[in-house]
Amino acid sequence: MPKLQKIHLSKGYAILLIALALATIGLKVMQYHWPRAVLELKGERVEVLVAGTPVHWYKGLGGRDRLKNADAMLFVFPYEDRHGFVMRDMRFPIDIIWFQDGRVVDIAPNVPLDPEVEQDLHVYLPRNVANAALEIPAGWAVAHDLRIGDRLEVISD
Repeated sequence: MPKLQKIHLSKGYAILLIALALATIGLKVMQYHWPRAVLELKGERVEVLVAGTPVHWYKGLGGRDRLKNADAMLFVFPYEDRHGFVMRDMRFPIDIIWFQDGRVVDIAPNVPLDPEVEQDLHVYLPRNVANAALEIPAGWAVAHDLRIGDRLEVISD
């Protein structure tokens, strides 16, 4: 039977490994943490979960049966673009509202559920560039007479 050799790690290497492990754990925990904010739109107070990372953008409201402890999900992007949305793993219809610097630039009302086949997902794109979007239960935009140009205000974050 071969003899096992002892491996001697330098103190610096051990610290580096521990730091890497802690960073990995921290990143994993962060993907499950959803910051919150309170907005005002059309005179209504809206409590939102904030999706500000690529992991949050991909997940969105997918897999949830409802919005628990929040009214909507706000997607904040670091750049303006025609950010598209799909209904991946969605269990309830929504309105998608796109914003550029706090002003409504497009609305996709009553977006229906898609089939559960990943390659057949419909992509919803705004007509103009945006740097934020709001997913809110279907019917909200019509019920509140939301219009292009309406202003979104952040009350607290």
